[in-house]
Amino acid sequence: MSTNQNSEILKTKALALLSGGLDSTLAVKLILDQGIDVIALNFTSPFCLCGPKGKCYASEVAENFEIPLKIINKGQEYLDVIRNPKFGYGSGMNPCIDCRIFILKKAKEYAKEIGAKFIFTGEVLNERPMSQHKSALALIEKEAGLENKILRPLSAQLLPETEAEKNGWVDRNKLLSIKGRSRKPQIALAKEYGIDDYPCPSGGCLLTYKGSANKVKDLFEHKDSVTLKDIHFLKVGRHFRFGKNKIIVGKNEAENETLLRLNNKTDYVFEVPNFGSPITVLQGNETKEAINFAAKLTATYSDAKDENEVLVKYGRTSLSKEIIVAPLNKQELDKFRVC
Repeated sequence: MSTNQNSEILKTKALALLSGGLDSTLAVKLILDQGIDVIALNFTSPFCLCGPKGKCYASEVAENFEIPLKIINKGQEYLDVIRNPKFGYGSGMNPCIDCRIFILKKAKEYAKEIGAKFIFTGEVLNERPMSQHKSALALIEKEAGLENKILRPLSAQLLPETEAEKNGWVDRNKLLSIKGRSRKPQIALAKEYGIDDYPCPSGGCLLTYKGSANKVKDLFEHKDSVTLKDIHFLKVGRHFRFGKNKIIVGKNEAENETLLRLNNKTDYVFEVPNFGSPITVLQGNETKEAINFAAKLTATYSDAKDENEVLVKYGRTSLSKEIIVAPLNKQELDKFRVC
């Protein structure tokens, strides 16, 4: 057997958690430069914020580096993590520590499946206040059953030696000592590597945003069993809570189309005929009061909002019913607004 064949057989395999952001991209580059065989793993969820125009940077990074990419959707199981996080929430409804534990447990299973010797991430020490300080990193590893097994190439020299370093699978001297929230070191390194297309650091999770967090909190408070379809509804329109009813009002034509596609057969749909109008969806028991309020919301956000009386059509499978209502004022709107 030739020397080249032997080197291929002995080549170390590692699993990268690749979000597609600058940090995880640089981490992959650092490990590839050590001659290690990298397989990338990307997690998606309904709360993910993709790059501009829905661009998936993880797929692009994997293609540029010519490495395999496995994409896993966090799915229904992840909703239980969000509803009942063991380690609480961040600034919004973001269970950052529990989320990392969930991801690493899945990554551990996949690493075993593909025969990867270690897992590495793009995490930077102290970059995120909730989940990337030393004690949090240690806690996450322990809860995921991966103590001293997660390599963080960008901050490795500031952290305890991992199994990969102790066993000589990676050269610790070729890893970095970046810390903190400034991205200047990463940007300089990207320039050195010729990496110039990466997303801005504004955050990639809707759960960190106040408006989205309010909608998730409201949903969990009013519904015992939440589905992925419920979560998709949260990403569309203006949301109002009227007693036990949820009312969603489209903001534009694209959102109107999405609401028509998502609405359940038991939901009522509202629209103002002969005017520019939102599509409004009423969820829950269709009491006279809820129907009247949903119709008023539809009139308020339609082009007929300046009229004293507005005809609104509504129904389930067809808009076969009619009601005449007066638009609401801002004070009335704010009283029931979720977001």
